[in-house]
Amino acid sequence: MLDGGDDAAVPDGHAIEAGCAPAGPLLSLFSVAKEFPGVRALAGVDFDLRRGEVHAVCGENGAGKSTLMKVISGVHAPTTGRIVYKGVERRFASPLEAEAAGIAMIHQELNLVAHLTVAENIFLGREPRRGFLIDRRALRSKARACLDRLGAAIDPDAPVRTLPVAQCQLVEIAKALSLDAELLIMDEPTSSLTEQEARQLFRVIRDLKAAGVGIVYISHRLDEMREIVDRVTVLRDGRHVSTDDFAATSVDQIVARMVGRALDEKFPERTSVPTGHVILEATGLTRAGAFRDVSFTLRRGEILGFAGLMGAGRTEVARAIFGADPLESGTVAIDGRPLAIRDPRDAIAAGLAYLSEDRKAQGLAVKMPVDANLTLANLAAVANRLGLIDAGRHAAAARSYVDRLGIKTPSLRQPVRLLSGGNQQKIIIGKWLFRDARVMLFDEPTRGIDVGAKLAIYTIMDQLAARGIGVVLISSELPEILGMTDRVAVFHRGRLVRILDTARTDQEEIMHYASGFGGEG
Repeated sequence: MLDGGDDAAVPDGHAIEAGCAPAGPLLSLFSVAKEFPGVRALAGVDFDLRRGEVHAVCGENGAGKSTLMKVISGVHAPTTGRIVYKGVERRFASPLEAEAAGIAMIHQELNLVAHLTVAENIFLGREPRRGFLIDRRALRSKARACLDRLGAAIDPDAPVRTLPVAQCQLVEIAKALSLDAELLIMDEPTSSLTEQEARQLFRVIRDLKAAGVGIVYISHRLDEMREIVDRVTVLRDGRHVSTDDFAATSVDQIVARMVGRALDEKFPERTSVPTGHVILEATGLTRAGAFRDVSFTLRRGEILGFAGLMGAGRTEVARAIFGADPLESGTVAIDGRPLAIRDPRDAIAAGLAYLSEDRKAQGLAVKMPVDANLTLANLAAVANRLGLIDAGRHAAAARSYVDRLGIKTPSLRQPVRLLSGGNQQKIIIGKWLFRDARVMLFDEPTRGIDVGAKLAIYTIMDQLAARGIGVVLISSELPEILGMTDRVAVFHRGRLVRILDTARTDQEEIMHYASGFGGEG
C-alpha cells in the first residue's frame, strides 16, 4: 500500500518517461484529491493502469470510485494531485478533451438522449457527413457494426426512449466502443445485462485487451471479475486501501477491505413472518404484448419474489399494478377491496408504492435536495392550513428518515445527485414510508450498489415486512431472490408459470421454469 505522499514515485513501482509512453503505465495518478462543498470525495489517491490490462476499482458506494473516474475522464478537475497519461502530465478541461486524447467512459447512469435514435446517440457529435448533411446510411451502418460487435439485436433507427433499460445499457457501451479509445472506463457495465449479454461483453473486453487497450472496470458483481480482471484496487472513504493481482487475492478479502470489516453474511437473518392475511390480490392481469392472465396473492408481512429472464414481464406487471402502464383486463384488490387504478396517483392513494429499477429517471428529483425528495410523495403532511410548506415540520420529517434509514449526507439540503447509489435508494424508500405505503414493489433495488449497501437495503426490506407491509422483490439475481423471499413467482414470456416456496426450491428449479421448460401452472 502506498503512503499517498507528495513524492513523484509512480504507483506499483513503474517509472514514467515523458515521450516514451510504452515504457511506463498508460495512466498514473499521484496523490489525487477532490473536494466538494462539505465533502472530501478523494484524499490523496494513487493509481495506475497498464496497456492491455483490466484494472478493477472496488469500494462501497461513497468510497470515491465514480469521482475518481470523473477526474480521469475530465468531468471534474482534481483539487490537488497529478495525472500522467501516456507519459505526459495532463489535466483535462472537459470530457470532450479527454475523448480527443483517447479516453472514453461507459457510465452506470445512462447518458443518452431519449428522443434521438440509437444510431444518433452512438455517434452524437461525430456523425458521418456527406458535405453539410449527415450521411444517414453510413450512420446506420456504423451503428450496426458497433451493436453487432456486442451481439445486440437492436434497431439503429429505434428511438432510445422506446428501449428497456438493458438495451439502453448496450447502446451506452456501443457508444464508448465507437470512439476506438486507448483507455476505456467501464462503470457497472453489466448491471442491467443478461448473463448472455454479459458474456458477449467479456469477449469484447478480451479483444480490447489484446489490442492494447487499458480498461478500468468498476462492478459490484465481484464474482464476474474472475473472468477478465488482472489487478484490483480497493478504495474506502476516498482513500487508497490496496492494489493486488486479482489472482493473488479472494473475493472475501476484497469485501473485507471495502467495508473495513469481515462481511460474513450477504443476507440478514429474517425477522418477518408472513401472516395468512392477503393484503394484495391480482387476478387475470393482461396487457397485450407484455403479459397475460397473471394472478397472484401477496400476504401481509411477506416478501414475494418476481423471478424470470429479461423481458419475461416482471417489471411490466409491477408498473401496471402501480398505474404507470394501462391494464387491458384483470383486477387488483387490497384487503379484498377492488381498486380502480387509472394512474400512479390512484395507486399511491390506495397505499401502493413502486421503486423503479431506473431510480434517477423515475424515482428521484436528482437536482432537488434530500429533504425535498423525502417528503415529495406526501407534501400535505408538512403543509400548514394555508397549504404552504411548514419549514420546521418539513425538516423534522426529513431528518427522522435520514436517521431511521442511516442515509449518509452532509446535510438535508445536499442535492440527491451527489449522493451514492445506496443512499439514493434509501431516500426513495424513505419517501414511500413517509407516505405510509402498505405494499411496496421493489424493482431491482440493489442494482449498482455495493455489498455493504445491499445488506442495508435487505435489512430495511425485512423490517418493512416485519411491520406488516407486503413487499414484492423483482430481481435478476437468483441468490438475492433465494436469500430474501418467502415465495417466488416465476415468469416466462409474459406468463406467471409457477409460484414456489423459497425454502423448498433452488436456482436450478427457478431457471427451469424461467426458461420455459416447466410448463405453466
